[in-house]
Amino acid sequence: MGKVAEIGIKCLKDEAQAILSLVPTIGNDFERAVKLILECKGRVVITGVGKSGHVASKMAATFASTGTPSFYVNTLDAYHGDLGMFCPEDVVITISYSGNTFELTRLLPSLLNRGIPIIAMTSGKDSVLAQNAACWLNIGVEREACPLNLSPTSSTTVTLALGDALACALIEVRNFKASDFAKFHPGGSLGKHLSKVHDYMTTDNLPIVTPTSLVSDAMIVISNGKHGLAVVVYEDSVVGIVTDGDIRRAMQVSRDRFFDMTVEEIMNKAPKTIYSDEFLSKAEQIMQEHRIYALVVVDEKNRIKGLINSVNCL
Repeated sequence: MGKVAEIGIKCLKDEAQAILSLVPTIGNDFERAVKLILECKGRVVITGVGKSGHVASKMAATFASTGTPSFYVNTLDAYHGDLGMFCPEDVVITISYSGNTFELTRLLPSLLNRGIPIIAMTSGKDSVLAQNAACWLNIGVEREACPLNLSPTSSTTVTLALGDALACALIEVRNFKASDFAKFHPGGSLGKHLSKVHDYMTTDNLPIVTPTSLVSDAMIVISNGKHGLAVVVYEDSVVGIVTDGDIRRAMQVSRDRFFDMTVEEIMNKAPKTIYSDEFLSKAEQIMQEHRIYALVVVDEKNRIKGLINSVNCL
């Protein structure tokens, strides 16, 4: 193993140890912070300068995606109009390693005069921010992972981790579920894994025919339905589907008797179906495995509830 790799390993070990060193500091103030956020009637506003500002932005994004309305405010922008974003119903989290950052301490009078509670994340309990806060969360480290002990490395890592710890605690006390998480992540792979079929299925103007319907009539239903298929229903139960392709093949084979044919003669009698409370990712998986572009959504009695197609799963 080369020297460069050893430096990387040492950095990871130092930052991991810095996080573990936080464990004994988690106590009453941490619980007070969670209680303040939980009871907040407004939003959680997180602010910091420099690297702390980047951490604050990430923390706000994590809170917002897990059920705690939150946003990041650049401390410097607060002096040029963004102070108007703070409301008495809010809770403010200030991040400053020293706890004496001038730009942040200048905010204190405005926040305190409006009765806005402050959660201070600093390395020192005797700092200006900590002394004026409702509760103090320790982000102190023995040294930075940086070989020069200068660049914020271990300190920003523990701050991120402590923010995640707050978010995790709030998830538990709010009883925040995967279904709630899906509401804030409708796009991408997360959305597919957490969203349900009923959130994306089509339920209006469903293309439905009966087994005795003429194929020529089914063509009209398919065309009007704009799904490329019609669902065959008999006595309220789904018994098959007929697609554009089925009709084209029937036309090629039957020729003269095509217009006398019924749907029952050409339909697929074993259509792929799915329940509305299944995950969207499962619908996508079924369509990919069977190389189809749509699924019929049914209930426990095999009655049609809707249609879900590959476009909805993108």
